[in-house]
Amino acid sequence: MTLNLCVLTPNRIVWDSEVKEIILSTNSGLIGILPNHAPVATAVDIGILRIRLNGEWSAMALMGGFARIGQNEITVLVNDAERGSDIDPQEAQQALEIAEANLRKAEGKRQIIEANLALRRARTRIEVVNVIS
Repeated sequence: MTLNLCVLTPNRIVWDSEVKEIILSTNSGLIGILPNHAPVATAVDIGILRIRLNGEWSAMALMGGFARIGQNEITVLVNDAERGSDIDPQEAQQALEIAEANLRKAEGKRQIIEANLALRRARTRIEVVNVIS
């Protein structure tokens, strides 16, 4: 038995196919989803989506949003998403270094919050690269 996973951003469909299992980063922690999972609606955190298909795992960076699970259908609506295979490790490392530098220079609550979010996004991209390596 499989699940139909659809990952959408405002601009594109990032994933739309059947999978065996996923592990999703939510605002309250990780949630594992197998076929016949109970219906759930949840907020999606900045984090990794792990996808098992044909006995192998792949990973995707998700940048926050919402997910709806029910009747073996999973719809994930996120601000942005990136497949691990599409992330350039060197570019991701540079983005992480820039985000860390911007956080050190941040002044005021707004700049600090924005810098922390950028740092979380950059770290997530690095984690996805390390998962698929």
